[in-house]
Amino acid sequence: MSEVIEHINSLGLAPPRSNQQVFKDDCSYCFDTPDAEFGLDLCLQCFLASCPDPKKNHTAFHRELTGHDVFLNIKRTPKAKQQKTPKLAKLAIEADKEEDHYDTATSVRDLKFGGSTIEVTHESVANVVEGVLRATSYARREEIQAWEQEITPCCHILGLTQDEATVLQSQNLAHCALCDLQENLWLCLTCGNLGCGRAQFGGVGGNSHGLTHFDSCGHPASVKLGSITPEGGADVYCYRCNEEVQDPAIAAHLNHFGINIADRVQTEKSLTELQIEQNLKWDFSMVTDDGKLLQPLFGPGLTGIKNLGNSCYMSSVVQCLFSLPQFIERYSKNSELPVADPANDLEVQMRKLADGVLSGRYAVPSNDTESDVQHQKGIALGMFKALIGRGHVEFSTMRQQDAFEFLTYLSEKLSQSSRKSNLGDPTTAFKFESERRIQCNNCNQVMYKTESQENLSIPVPARKVEGSEGEYEPVKLKECIDLYTAREHIDYKCSNCQATDSEVDVKFKSFPEVLVLNARRFQIVNWVPTKLDIPVEVDDSVFPLDEYLSKGPQPDEELMEDSGEEDGKFVANEMLLEQLESMGMPKVRAEKALFATGNSDAEIAMNWLLEHMEDPDIDSPVLVKSQKSSGAEPDAGQVSMIMDMGFTQPQAKKALSQTGGNVEAAVEWLFSNPDDSGAMEEDEPESEEAGPVGDSSLPANYRLKGIICHKGASIHAGHYVAFVRKEIDGQDEWVLFNDEKVVRGGEIEEMKKFAYVYLFERVR
Repeated sequence: MSEVIEHINSLGLAPPRSNQQVFKDDCSYCFDTPDAEFGLDLCLQCFLASCPDPKKNHTAFHRELTGHDVFLNIKRTPKAKQQKTPKLAKLAIEADKEEDHYDTATSVRDLKFGGSTIEVTHESVANVVEGVLRATSYARREEIQAWEQEITPCCHILGLTQDEATVLQSQNLAHCALCDLQENLWLCLTCGNLGCGRAQFGGVGGNSHGLTHFDSCGHPASVKLGSITPEGGADVYCYRCNEEVQDPAIAAHLNHFGINIADRVQTEKSLTELQIEQNLKWDFSMVTDDGKLLQPLFGPGLTGIKNLGNSCYMSSVVQCLFSLPQFIERYSKNSELPVADPANDLEVQMRKLADGVLSGRYAVPSNDTESDVQHQKGIALGMFKALIGRGHVEFSTMRQQDAFEFLTYLSEKLSQSSRKSNLGDPTTAFKFESERRIQCNNCNQVMYKTESQENLSIPVPARKVEGSEGEYEPVKLKECIDLYTAREHIDYKCSNCQATDSEVDVKFKSFPEVLVLNARRFQIVNWVPTKLDIPVEVDDSVFPLDEYLSKGPQPDEELMEDSGEEDGKFVANEMLLEQLESMGMPKVRAEKALFATGNSDAEIAMNWLLEHMEDPDIDSPVLVKSQKSSGAEPDAGQVSMIMDMGFTQPQAKKALSQTGGNVEAAVEWLFSNPDDSGAMEEDEPESEEAGPVGDSSLPANYRLKGIICHKGASIHAGHYVAFVRKEIDGQDEWVLFNDEKVVRGGEIEEMKKFAYVYLFERVR
């Protein structure tokens, strides 16, 4: 034992710093948690988590990779169920403590000496273990930071005037000025009064005496004493705004009352932490219209995914992707990658995700439930969500997001990652080519233009049922595709006769293996997307797309030379451009907005346009001077300006080249492409799929494989679920994935009519 102690002492182990990441929710390579049979190992040298399960033994893999020897094993077992408490009569946020539900056992092992154990109370490791157990886990820290991104200062906190300085008595003696409560105390930042919070906040009761103080004195803002951290974190509430706010000067405001935040230790859960817990408790009905409970399913390919708080858009996309053979084969790899930082490696996390969703190890009934029906606990995608959303203005938050936008964003990231690894790109299954046929109505000459696509965003015509308030006539899927491919009038300058009166139609030049359709059922009301409940009739039978195959140039057609009209013009993302035009934006303004904001997000572009409506050149076409084609270097002064913001020189140069030397647009482009290293296209590895994509052979028959459905009036609120066609007991069945709940059937026929995203597999 003395050798073990000597070895541990030589490592200089120290508790995690307040800004250090501690991974103690699940293994970095699989979804084993402290609840697993062998618990979870946490490296006391780098605070990465791994599983000691002998079948996988990611702890041994981590040791081989890093040379780290000392691990804290955390093993949780559920406590016996307590008697159910009556339901609350109104929505309340209540404190939920882990120790109320689990018994936790810990042990420290040194693998250099064959896994010799040392008491967690031993002086060599006691403070380290205590620091690890007290630390906020990586996944929870990411959730909290994402929620806190939504909290901003208000005018009342920025203009706060404090009364004459006073020093408060020790918090151990402090209590509410109007009652005896010593927890859930709020300090008035104006005068230093202590008042208890509202009963529904904090979970420890409250008589709303902080609010009483505001009503009598009008002092706007208070801080929750137990939430203050040494890093300057704290719950600050503005009673005038009636919402949580951020106080940039919190240290100075507290110091005014003799409180040094550097000495503070958080003793109570913050409002953000409590809000996250509350969001995770939302439940959705899992019964049919006639009240029958839907049958839970378990096993390989039937793993549920926990809702992390507004993460159902992500879970629905993941379930659909891992029902496709291209994704199953690509990421179902048995070998672990020798990566020093697995939590931040997309390839590792996708393999982990595939194992979690497909293996069936985690798709087992949960004993930790008070429900009459046993569902799964589900796997939590905290590590994956933090990684894939990092740097993205929307997906890094805890707000509800658009599932279709997330699908396209994730596909782009996976395609980039696959090109770098040369391991094959599963998103190639979505890729195809469309062909635009442009005909001059004056001289009848014709031009063909080919474009690569990964999805179709199809219009859904809105025809109200006569005499109804908000009911719409059903629309067949074929009518939507017909509208998308229909001929329409455009202004295009003919290179032959110079006339600008032309027509264009779009057809498939090749077909994808998986066709992704987004049904556009939205109208813009006061610049807010409002969803329309228009039923689209889609059945399970095979349907052909043969009639939509482009025939290409015909012998009797006279081909028009490319006028080069589009040379020197910004080429907008076609899908985003269609979204903005559907909101009522003129095309030239939509293009300008996309150009100025990085050509990657319709909502950001819309907000930019609203701020620039009065620009004198708002209706002028976007002209791009191609620095790449001319060989000209970006302006050194502009490069320097962007580098001053923290970007590298290659990133600055590439952003300027992509945006025609516009600094504002270049910065927006960089924020929209946070993972871009700055390597120019000629320096990047060639894609394995370079050249034409898709398959133009006939027949082109498709069958519905999965749908993503949305309930709610807005894409930014409500709930997403996925229905996926699976083989169950040798039968073709529809499976409903509603977060961690996985059940047979459900309202598939009804939900098909109102699906937001459809995935069709090509039938050979």
